[in-house]
Amino acid sequence: MTDTTIIDGVPPGPAMPMPLQTLAILTRQRPFLERQRRRYGNMFSIKVAALGHLVVLADPALIKHTFMADAKTLHAGSRSPLRKVLGDNSLLGIDEEHHMEQRKLLLPPFKGQRMKAYEPLIEEIAIAEIDRWPVAVEFETAKSMQRITLRAILRAVFGATGARAEELEELLPTWTDQGQSLSRFPQLHRDLGPLSPWGRFLRLRAKVDAILDSLIEDARRDPDLPERLDVLAMMVLARREDGTALSNAEIRDQLVTMLAAGHETTAHTLSWAVERLRRHPDVLARLVDEVDAGGKELRDATIREVQRMRPVISFAGRHTMKPFEVGGYRLPAGILIGLSAGLTHFDPDLFPHPDRFDPDRFLDTKPGTYSWIPFGGGVRRCIGATFAHMELDVVLRVILQRVAFEATTAPDEPWKFKGVAWSPAGGGKALVHRRPVREAAPEIAAAA
Repeated sequence: MTDTTIIDGVPPGPAMPMPLQTLAILTRQRPFLERQRRRYGNMFSIKVAALGHLVVLADPALIKHTFMADAKTLHAGSRSPLRKVLGDNSLLGIDEEHHMEQRKLLLPPFKGQRMKAYEPLIEEIAIAEIDRWPVAVEFETAKSMQRITLRAILRAVFGATGARAEELEELLPTWTDQGQSLSRFPQLHRDLGPLSPWGRFLRLRAKVDAILDSLIEDARRDPDLPERLDVLAMMVLARREDGTALSNAEIRDQLVTMLAAGHETTAHTLSWAVERLRRHPDVLARLVDEVDAGGKELRDATIREVQRMRPVISFAGRHTMKPFEVGGYRLPAGILIGLSAGLTHFDPDLFPHPDRFDPDRFLDTKPGTYSWIPFGGGVRRCIGATFAHMELDVVLRVILQRVAFEATTAPDEPWKFKGVAWSPAGGGKALVHRRPVREAAPEIAAAA
């Protein structure tokens, strides 16, 4: 495409008033976006309150072009509404050289081989929670899944145990809920005292920070720190190229970022997995047979199919700091680009019969890097993606081993927007019976 064909401005979009478009994106997001795609194609603009023009991209080539853009041209952090919530040092709130420096320091704990060390811990947490599930009565799995993922992060990432883990387990869900809500309303980010929304949030964060400071100081004094496996320990040990260590504020902000990015998102995916499997007993039966035989290929494919059909984060956002050319348009500075998993994952040209729950589509092939984007992409792809997949795999394996689901013919659970992520509106309802617990094979027990 030559320069003469480039159009200055944003692509066309619906003419309906901004309040109506905002309501549609919050309550009926996929139908609304699908209507625009049918009319305008895989690139269009909508208007959303507090965001202004949002240019939606749903073509893998355009998504790749945007993910690979120069970090000085497109920012994902400095303009993010999560920056104020998570802290100025958060990996989700910084850009350019600062982002790359912090990312390099934070990546080592999330390398593939290290994940093996976390698996027994996740399994222990999952077994303790799932063995408390009620039998022969329908219940919502959402809170249970959140307890599992929160405890996993507190122990594997924060290195917290005992009284401080209990304190954090009490404080953090409320902090997360408040943060998600307040991220949508930047106009409320003013401390008007302890009764104001932002004032309550800041005081709660101060309590969390005080506990995290005590964990950090304990780690600095721990003579066995190099042998510890938790992420906090590795952050305390990390050094920049000039030899300096991370400050307490940097460590705290990254810890709560990992919590915010990996706690509820993984819990929602697990709840969606329950919701999907109860409505597809044929897949469920094959998964049970596989787990009994010690396999995992179908389980891996099922996790990816759940993330395709029910992406808990529907957009990856990029802000134009300079004019940016994409799809035949030169977008001006100050525009938000939304790379849409909610559309790309349902493109029939990329995923035949996209509304069909079909894990077999991923049995012999991995999903495309820019067509399947539950973890974003480019240099800002979620650093916890490997950890999240491992956690999903272990928890789903434990569930399949220890309980049997009753199938349901109930309608699909609707999507519910939580402020940042999408969850099943019914909480991922389950009705289970206990399975006989099988003894692990000798070689598996020895490895554990």
